[in-house]
Amino acid sequence: MTAQHPVQPLVTDSAGRVMFKPNAIVQFLLNAGPFDENMLSLMPWSNEDRVQLAQLLGMSLGGFAYLPYITDEDFNRAKAQQIEELWK
Repeated sequence: MTAQHPVQPLVTDSAGRVMFKPNAIVQFLLNAGPFDENMLSLMPWSNEDRVQLAQLLGMSLGGFAYLPYITDEDFNRAKAQQIEELWK
């Protein structure tokens, strides 16, 4: 079994939406660099890396579910984390 990327922590924004906690470094690199999300989407990354990038960008959990490379397992791992965080 290969190691999986961790699920990014979940937060609730001021509008009540459940979002992945954005990574400030990743956001800075996208805003400052020559690449944007559209360009990155055309590159041959693994689905596992695409899943993690979506989380690091701070995507909503609802939007995450509709990305074409998200599997049921990816979504269920994130949803399980949301439930676990609610019980803390």
